[in-house]
Amino acid sequence: MTRSSDGQPSAAIDPELLAILACPAEHHAPLELDPAGSELLCTQCDRAFPIRDGIPVLLLDEARHRAG
Repeated sequence: MTRSSDGQPSAAIDPELLAILACPAEHHAPLELDPAGSELLCTQCDRAFPIRDGIPVLLLDEARHRAG
């Protein structure tokens, strides 16, 4: 695990891997790495998927809903 500019832990995701990852929901939208590097954010729905020990957890049951 690497550290972000503010010293917080951040996950290093290979850009080639990130380019092929998609949201597991029915729309299969691309994912983006959040600025802190601790989650993958769906570009279409309000889900945020955790990254644990450098491994994206792309399970709908594990996703956090970002919208209030």
